[in-house]
Amino acid sequence: MTLDQVFREEWGRVLATLIGLLRDIDLAEDATQEAFAIAADRWPRDGTPRNPRAWLMTTARNRATDRIRRDRALAAKSGLLAAGSRTEGSMNTTTFPDERLELIFTCCHPALAIEAQVALTLRTLGGLTTDEIARAFLVPERTMAQRLVRAKRKIKEARIPFRVPPVHLLRERLDAVLAVVYLIFNEGYGGRDELAAEAIWLARALAEMLPDDPEVHGLLAMMLLHDSRREARFQGSELVLLSDQDRSRWNTEEIADGRSELDRALTLGGRGPYVLQAAIASLHAEMPCDWAQIAALYGELGRLSGSPVVELNRAIAIAETEGPEAGLRIVDHLGLDDFRYLHSTRAEVLRRLGRTDEARDAYRRARELTDDGAERRFIERRLTELAGAKSSS
Repeated sequence: MTLDQVFREEWGRVLATLIGLLRDIDLAEDATQEAFAIAADRWPRDGTPRNPRAWLMTTARNRATDRIRRDRALAAKSGLLAAGSRTEGSMNTTTFPDERLELIFTCCHPALAIEAQVALTLRTLGGLTTDEIARAFLVPERTMAQRLVRAKRKIKEARIPFRVPPVHLLRERLDAVLAVVYLIFNEGYGGRDELAAEAIWLARALAEMLPDDPEVHGLLAMMLLHDSRREARFQGSELVLLSDQDRSRWNTEEIADGRSELDRALTLGGRGPYVLQAAIASLHAEMPCDWAQIAALYGELGRLSGSPVVELNRAIAIAETEGPEAGLRIVDHLGLDDFRYLHSTRAEVLRRLGRTDEARDAYRRARELTDDGAERRFIERRLTELAGAKSSS
């Protein structure tokens, strides 16, 4: 197993455990980063240890201990670490099946703004960079960095406890927890399979903990249905659009599991945003797609969320049912100038309308906003295809 693989699989576990011991996000994060840096230096020379997680946990704890000893003001935390080293094996005596899920519910404290809860958990649990989190929230990186700093400061100043809430208080944190799992999956869906698998695992654990919550089942259903297309989304390293995918490569077992979870959510009376998204994903798995129903569901979802991104997706469905001009009218009133998918969607609609010059301009704007290699190559292919097309302007 390579160090990159260990990082992807163990970062969240090691950091979650250390935060539980230290009750200090910054110190735990620094110690975990130091442990991985030491591993990067030693393992290529000495070999990967038999139990990488235990090695990383011990090294991170030692680094934290060293830092605490250098700062007498934090001396009390040495006791936490000493006790933690003796009791680490029995930490998970709550209803939580994994320390990562504990960390999500711990960080999603109602005293913090929900965006801060989600961002902080993504940073600690998922190991996402500030830039990656900023892109998920459609804000500049500097803005997100400031939010993270303020959230950590509030935790310290308000002395927000790092403990799992009692079972009867779990639901007040559930919206933020579901948002975290959703965003982890979104980040993984772009090609980081380990993050997508992590999100699905967390959603399954949530469904076991809260079996009567329709939104939990809706989220799990949505992720399973989207993940079922993972093998068909790329041909080599090239992105393949849904309409061009080889459906024989779709995972029919995941589609069945996803629809089963969706049925469970609907039986429970679910009509929330995750249930609606799961219903849309289920319709996308049909041939032919019922675009009118998809547009109607996006309309309902938009009324719940007020999200311009949802309205962008409705515009795509409207373009399929009422024609590209109707879709374009919606797209042109959304005001998402820094959102790459608005420009790539607009470019596709303009291309269908034969407005080649405008389509090229929209693709170029999308390219400016796109760092992802596969998506950027797809845009380049589209620009190449349009290069020889006759100008219609």
